[in-house]
Amino acid sequence: MQIGVFALSAIISLSASVLLVSRLERVGERFGVSEALLGLMAALAADGPEITSAVTAISNGHGTIGVGVTLGSNVFNLAALLGVSALVAGRIGLHRRSILLEGIVGLWIALVGLAVVVGLLGPLVGLVLALAAFVPYVAYSAVPAASRPRLSLPGGWSAWLARALAEEELELEVAIHPRRGDARDAVVAGGSLVAVIVASVVMEQSATDFGPGLGLVPIVIGGLILAAVTSLPNAVAAIYLASRGRGTAVLSTAFNSNAINVIVGLLIPALILGLGGSSDDASFVALFYVGLTALAIALALQGKGLDRRSGSIVIAGYVVFAAVLITR
Repeated sequence: MQIGVFALSAIISLSASVLLVSRLERVGERFGVSEALLGLMAALAADGPEITSAVTAISNGHGTIGVGVTLGSNVFNLAALLGVSALVAGRIGLHRRSILLEGIVGLWIALVGLAVVVGLLGPLVGLVLALAAFVPYVAYSAVPAASRPRLSLPGGWSAWLARALAEEELELEVAIHPRRGDARDAVVAGGSLVAVIVASVVMEQSATDFGPGLGLVPIVIGGLILAAVTSLPNAVAAIYLASRGRGTAVLSTAFNSNAINVIVGLLIPALILGLGGSSDDASFVALFYVGLTALAIALALQGKGLDRRSGSIVIAGYVVFAAVLITR
């Protein structure tokens, strides 16, 4: 019974999240937001299932499941969005500036998440440190492209950042191609958001109920099952973008999704509710997330993108991750 409820709620949550992404893109287009900011909005909407599931788990005192959903989703994102996309496309070509821009912000936030999970930092300090990197990135993304080079930043950073985001937006402009939205799109987006939240809450609770009966420990429920299921919308979108040769858009989707998961799905709930049920298993997931992030960035920089070989290495990393969790 609970497995059926889980499957139905997963279908509803994922379908609603896809609808939410499309309608938010239309609303963003109507208000003339930049392509980079539009991509961030899409990533936030697509992250709805994992964020809601993680918050529900943490609020119910299941800290290990909550951390597992959030950071396990990020490990899955690296394997599916980057690794599988590289296998499907044959090669994901990436601009070096884009790799450095997305990679530095992404790795910093991953390290902050790890420090909070293992107890080196409190949630408040962790949130401040994560936002210190992410907020300027979002704010700069919101600036119209023509105005970015005129911003006064030291050491030529204005021109470098302007070129990096220009390369990213050149691909996002093709990848995200919505029509201008209207009031109906806003209403549909609101209804879809409610559906995502309700279905994701039910999905987390049903998985928590049937998991122990199948002999599944909390970290497997959160870090593998819920993490993979809730990340499917991002994975499908990334594979589609990679098949069209939009490598930088794939990279942006992966790292922005992971950053949003850490900030909204882990650090903010931890600050408000605490991580009382967190464990060594959760710490392992956080550590592996940092390691696989660093590996993906190194492979991308070395090959100016990801080919089938480097994509296979990232996927192999996820296989090791899953095997360790199952056998813990």
